[in-house]
Amino acid sequence: MYDLIGDIHGHAGELTALLELLGYRKSNGVFSHPSRQVIFLGDFIDRGPRIREVLEIVRPMVLDGKALAVMGNHELNALAYHTPDATAPGEFLRRDLPKNVKQHSQTMKQLAPKELELYLDWFSTLPMWLDLPGVRAVHACWDDTAISAVEAGLLRRGGITEGFLHSACLEGGAMFEPVEVLLKGKEILLPDGVTFFDKEGHERSEVRSRWWLSARGLSYHDYAMQDELECNHPIPASVIAKAAPYTADAKPVFVGHYWLSAEKPTILAPNVACVDYSVAKKGMLCAYRWDGEATLSDEKFVWVKAAT
Repeated sequence: MYDLIGDIHGHAGELTALLELLGYRKSNGVFSHPSRQVIFLGDFIDRGPRIREVLEIVRPMVLDGKALAVMGNHELNALAYHTPDATAPGEFLRRDLPKNVKQHSQTMKQLAPKELELYLDWFSTLPMWLDLPGVRAVHACWDDTAISAVEAGLLRRGGITEGFLHSACLEGGAMFEPVEVLLKGKEILLPDGVTFFDKEGHERSEVRSRWWLSARGLSYHDYAMQDELECNHPIPASVIAKAAPYTADAKPVFVGHYWLSAEKPTILAPNVACVDYSVAKKGMLCAYRWDGEATLSDEKFVWVKAAT
């Protein structure tokens, strides 16, 4: 059975506390459980104060078979940030813009160059999704069309190679949109003149959708992940036609990514749960203790509060 853990972002103290609360103990330098396995939902790096220690916990667990892990958008961003752009000499696939520099600065500060090289190599081995007996895991959104496209791209490119990264990280590349869906979620364009400010203060004209729902009959406010969006315009037919809601009879799927906040975690749907509750914003580091159930329950969440 699996314990699914959301975005850690360099918070090693909370990760250690959560693993111990779940019954994992360290032996020969690696956390393990006698009958369970962790699935990490990605976003190990950036933002937090103890990034090296997080990686020193997570990577050995994965290599030793005590855990599985999927790639988060921050791991992909790191690969892009350090991969030269062959189409623009002197540039990298993720540009050296103030927003990107700020986001990645703690990782650069805390890891020596050789350490960073080691972990970038490891990031490139991480799958973007897991489809296991009875359960699925992906960083942001499960979408069969996107998965099929990325699967074909990985096969064609021989994995997460420089060629694949160029296709995935440069807008207009064949892999750009499907990878964005899996690692960042589905976004929809807001009506003309409507914008909002996200939790980091950036003005947005697109909003992350509640992709597991049917958009039919919903407003933008109802269909958006961001509660701060105040827009009661109905979702247009063009968006409804493109939506691919996660069906009620599909396996339970777990995601991270969404910076949720609440006093207690709750499921998003009977077969959809998010385990990112904003540890990097003084929220909590969250896990779901999955025991094979097809219908998820709020009672199966386990969490520790972020250190103040």
